[in-house]
Amino acid sequence: MSEPTTPEARKALALDLILDAWAEALNAGVEAEELASVAIFAALADMVDLHGEAAVAAFCAELPTRVKAGEFSIGRDSE
Repeated sequence: MSEPTTPEARKALALDLILDAWAEALNAGVEAEELASVAIFAALADMVDLHGEAAVAAFCAELPTRVKAGEFSIGRDSE
């Protein structure tokens, strides 16, 4: 398999790898809500390490609008 060369291709690969790991964790008995909580923690901790608390706080402040706009809805009807 060749390495992805664009940011979009790298993000697509990363998402595929994370979804595979997600499915593996669910199959191992981890509850979806527990997995989501740990995944959010890991992502935010890594972002803080890379960008600092203030930048991550600003990013998080935008999340309600993005969630309501359906940006994170995959295969579900918006409420």
